[in-house]
Amino acid sequence: MALDPATVRRIVTLARIRLEDAEVPRIQSELNGIIGWIEQLNEVDIDGVEPLTGAAQMALKMRDDAVTDGGYPDKVLSNAPERAGPFYAVPKVVE
Repeated sequence: MALDPATVRRIVTLARIRLEDAEVPRIQSELNGIIGWIEQLNEVDIDGVEPLTGAAQMALKMRDDAVTDGGYPDKVLSNAPERAGPFYAVPKVVE
């Protein structure tokens, strides 16, 4: 299926995109390329493949909810322009 310039102008109007007449052939070519990729997907054999409607059906791996501070403040603060003990020092912004 190939799009003609009239169909491209209709799509542009529906999408509320401003397009100059000189740009129509370029957009037509790009849209035809996208449609070509979609047509390639229709050629894939999907017999026996169950449709996936979302990831909600999958069981997620669980881990312990353990809070840690990382244990290496010197590495974390190594790029800080200024430090105040184990914290970032920032200039006062409220007077």
